[in-house]
Amino acid sequence: MQLRKENILIVDDDINILELLQRHLQSWNYHTFKAVSVKEAVTILRDTKIDLLITDLKMPEIDGSELIKFVSEHYPTLPKLVVTGYPSVQDSLAAIKSGVVDYLTKPFTKDELKTAIDNSLINLENNPQKLIKPTKESNEAYGEIIGNSEKINDVIQVIERVKNNKATIFIKGESGTGKELVARAIHYQGKFARAPFIAVNCGAIPENLLEAELFGYVKGAFTGAETNRDGFFQAANGGTIFLDEIGNASLAVQSRLLRVLQEKEIVKVGATKAEKIDVRIIAATNSDLRDMIQKQTFREDLFYRLTVVEINVAPLRERKDDISLLVDKFLFKYGIEYKDRFVKITPEALKILERYTWPGNIRELENVIQRAVIMCDKMIDIEQLPEHLKYNLDFSENKLLPLKEIEKKYIEKVLRATGNNKTKAAEILQIDRKTIRQKLSE
Repeated sequence: MQLRKENILIVDDDINILELLQRHLQSWNYHTFKAVSVKEAVTILRDTKIDLLITDLKMPEIDGSELIKFVSEHYPTLPKLVVTGYPSVQDSLAAIKSGVVDYLTKPFTKDELKTAIDNSLINLENNPQKLIKPTKESNEAYGEIIGNSEKINDVIQVIERVKNNKATIFIKGESGTGKELVARAIHYQGKFARAPFIAVNCGAIPENLLEAELFGYVKGAFTGAETNRDGFFQAANGGTIFLDEIGNASLAVQSRLLRVLQEKEIVKVGATKAEKIDVRIIAATNSDLRDMIQKQTFREDLFYRLTVVEINVAPLRERKDDISLLVDKFLFKYGIEYKDRFVKITPEALKILERYTWPGNIRELENVIQRAVIMCDKMIDIEQLPEHLKYNLDFSENKLLPLKEIEKKYIEKVLRATGNNKTKAAEILQIDRKTIRQKLSE
């Protein structure tokens, strides 16, 4: 399903209303940007081509009516739609004078919202423009992203919309789906490609060091801080910082990140003076941040500032059409590396790869191809594939097993798929290593 051409900016300090509006708009295939304050909305407007503004009026700090005035002065052709829970004749007249196309009072129905949006965009509808199409070098590659499935094309459509602005982006997806490749595509396919791109795995840096690594520190800030040192944010200044596994960041680091997003400045560990910074933040995780918010291990205000634009990277089992293209990529990569030539694969072996569910996603597929290239001569056949791929567990209706037995077989299957790497298996199963050891001993 293709995205519509319109970019719609929603501004409301009520998170529930923001999410409701986003769900409705996405169901109609509009592309959405979210802001919880006028200040954030202005930042998005300056960096992004917006086709419709939907805003509340009553908001803390700067009122929504001030945003309407700003838009009327600086973006006079931009349609404006007001959604408010505190209607008044005075506000209505002021909004209409400022060029507001429509005025909705909360609560409203989905049909009322659709009608208001259609009315607001009627001028754009009468002057249709071509949908943005991914500028792929071929039908199979976009930067380092390989695939031509519908789900990958949806991701590329969003990248095309955000690559030339510095809106904060949140990438969701299971481990091994290629979230960093998406982040790199956003950076390197856009106009900021010559600026720095810094990737940080928040889960790979010890918690007590992450704060200093991200923001830098001054001499004497802690034991061992013998000189002033810049952090990853300073290194990324003018470009993009990719914060992978953001769910691993401590509450202290989250608080500092919130300041970066709100104030566009950082304070080094041990310092008192803030430094202005110009960085696009892309965050990613395979954790359920909403669940972490409920458990109070992740800040809700940070979550909503990180998710101005969300990109969902589908697991490999949902994009089977891309498997053969990915196999070709890895055959070429490892064939040249290990054999000094291009290695091929038999149709029978490829069918097995396309049938498998890939709990470890693209990372697991790459590992399987790498091993198969090493083990084969000129052609990968069924013999070079791991046993667990050839003999998928079949829990058919004719073979009813106890739940504990099914659980055991699946854990063993994932362990085989990850080369008995318990840490990687724990990520895929979404349990900790201790639980894996307990279940295996049982």
